[in-house]
Amino acid sequence: MKNKTQPYLIGRFFDSISSGLFMMALPWVMLASPGMGTFVALVSLTCTAVSFLVTPFFSTLTDRHSRKTLLIVNQWVQAGMALVVFAAYGLELESHWLLAFAQLVYWVSSNVAWATNNAFTQENYQQHEYAKISGQQEIVMQSTTLGAGALGVLLLEKWGMMEFALFAATASSLAAIFYILTPYTRRLRESHSVSFMNQLKESKHIFSREPYFFGFILLSCLSYPVLTYLSKLVPIWFSEQDITGDWFAGFNISFGLGSLFTGLIVTKVLNRLPHAHIIFVSMTILSLTLIGMSFSLHPMGILMLIALFGVFNALNRIARINWMHHTVSIHQRGRVDGGISMFSTTVQSLSYVVIAMLSHYDMTRYGFIFAAVVMMVAVGAMWALQKNIDDNNDLALQTVMK
Repeated sequence: MKNKTQPYLIGRFFDSISSGLFMMALPWVMLASPGMGTFVALVSLTCTAVSFLVTPFFSTLTDRHSRKTLLIVNQWVQAGMALVVFAAYGLELESHWLLAFAQLVYWVSSNVAWATNNAFTQENYQQHEYAKISGQQEIVMQSTTLGAGALGVLLLEKWGMMEFALFAATASSLAAIFYILTPYTRRLRESHSVSFMNQLKESKHIFSREPYFFGFILLSCLSYPVLTYLSKLVPIWFSEQDITGDWFAGFNISFGLGSLFTGLIVTKVLNRLPHAHIIFVSMTILSLTLIGMSFSLHPMGILMLIALFGVFNALNRIARINWMHHTVSIHQRGRVDGGISMFSTTVQSLSYVVIAMLSHYDMTRYGFIFAAVVMMVAVGAMWALQKNIDDNNDLALQTVMK
């Protein structure tokens, strides 16, 4: 396991640090010009919409071709896009439209990389290795998130777009090289007998064959839209309360540290408890932390609770991904992750509408309560669905979903 894990995790490190820092720099550089707030918001909206529309197609590709090849190509695409930006700025051909297109490419390719990495991990590792590699991936991911944030604070005021683009191109190229060096045991069969469109249409049927299982999985995915919701709600609330930006920086660091802690303990947790129980308990505690935030009168309380949120958000996500490693067919994993991503993106978009309405009517404070109620309803539905799922009989679930 060690021989294939080291180059893979190093590749993920460079992948994450490249996309994390570049995606932070792109809107920052655009916002440096006056009156660009609306443009940046529309770019983000466009990226979300395009990503949603292309997800089914890329998910089907993941189930038809080598996951390793897709990871490598994805990194070369990002490196190429960053080099185009570098060359354009070197030739003094700066354009906000070019930066917007670069953000779209990185946005979509990062989503593709996330789903492909899940499928690659399931395919390239054995069942007894899933728990350990999940903990290692979480540590790498949260370390790079914290690292990109720290670098952003130091470099956003010092570097221009050329420096950020060159850094991103270099890091993405290194990620591609380390992915190339990663040993790959391919278990996915080439799909020549089934057409691309037929596989695409089959996606709906995959979910309908196990409605209780996938209903439970989809509800557990609400933790991610709630997290992105909080990342927009908290700075608005802090601003309304005249709380300085240092506290929001602390908010992000607290969340990252909580998630990093999960990476250190998750292997033991996964080996001792059923996946469904971990997910259900995690979602329940996430709901309780949101209730706590709604009654918190000081930003320090928010920071303490978001650290706890980070712990159980990561635990929920890792347990869900691992459960799918054990149950979902390798030949369907891409389309399953694609369907989950579309559900998550839809909820995420709706949450932004809620924030806009709360802010418009000066009711931002109630945003925490709204999120808590949504999560508690989801937990109630998950409790009902869990009765129809045998978490210990992973083989039976996998047989049904093949």
